Amino acid sequence: MKLFTYFRSTAAYRVRIALNLKGLPAELLPVNLVEKKHTEAAYTDLNPQGLVPALMLESGEVMNQSMSILEYLDEQYPLPPLLPTGPLERAEVRSFAYEIACDMHPLNNLRVLKYLENDLGVGAQDKQTWYEHWIATGFTALEQRLELRKPPQQGSFCFGNTATIADCLLIPQVYNALRFNCDMQPYPLINAINEHCLSLNAFEAARPENQADA
Repeated sequence: MKLFTYFRSTAAYRVRIALNLKGLPAELLPVNLVEKKHTEAAYTDLNPQGLVPALMLESGEVMNQSMSILEYLDEQYPLPPLLPTGPLERAEVRSFAYEIACDMHPLNNLRVLKYLENDLGVGAQDKQTWYEHWIATGFTALEQRLELRKPPQQGSFCFGNTATIADCLLIPQVYNALRFNCDMQPYPLINAINEHCLSLNAFEAARPENQADA
């Protein structure tokens, strides 16, 4: 498999974690977003949306959207699983992940921040305020969800003592929040999960600073 990635892309970071957790080898092909390589025909011919990540299978088929890729990997390579077996538990993990993927990340994505700055003339401080607002809104809700965990969901990860797609989503979002100097003190449970995950090689190896194009 080949993963088209960018070292700071939150969405690509998620997939790198999942590949590592499952021990799946994949060739990482950097697509430099700053240099707008994602807009060139060489890439959009593969992924018309022009975003990263994109995963090329050994068959040559290409899929995009990180959540779709994560679910594909879990179905195609079920061990170790990234989703629980019970339907209710699976829905709970998915909803946690979707809060990040659908309600947090899109508002603070690079292309949104660039649009605010370059097209709408939003100043640097107002852009930072925008970023911090949506991080705080999202993490406050997620922290409250973690506080309500009951056994056996309590553990070192978002849901118990096994990594799920929720952790694949959370850790990159924490990375971005720290990169933009957001105050993380109000989120002790999120911080503890982040610290635990980054002590594991699957998460450490996926970190942006450990990528060849960093």
